[in-house]
Amino acid sequence: QVQLVESGGGLVQAGGSLRLSCAASGRTFSTYVMGWFRQAPGKEREFVATISWTGTTTFYADSVKGRFTISRDNDQNTLYLQMDSLKPEDTGVYYCAADRTIKVNTNISSYDYWGQGTQVIVSS
Repeated sequence: QVQLVESGGGLVQAGGSLRLSCAASGRTFSTYVMGWFRQAPGKEREFVATISWTGTTTFYADSVKGRFTISRDNDQNTLYLQMDSLKPEDTGVYYCAADRTIKVNTNISSYDYWGQGTQVIVSS
């Protein structure tokens, strides 16, 4: 089992940047596929990015491709999401999640463990 705690959210102007972190407990962090998801007010939670065990494979939602970068440090048990060129439509609560399957995937229901989320607000 793994416990996840997100941090790094906040208020930023459009065009700005934020870096989210997700600290994981436990010794098996490196064996989980990790993902970032977000939920805007009044909308369903949606996929943002995912990364393989070793960090060599990543996949992004079209809406963030080229602006967001997912990465991980297995020695520090930490997942990151670098968000650049932020837009007001990026506003939402951002969640990190861990998946015990082998391949990266975008399916929310596949992820086994979730953090509590961190709020990101992008003003226009």
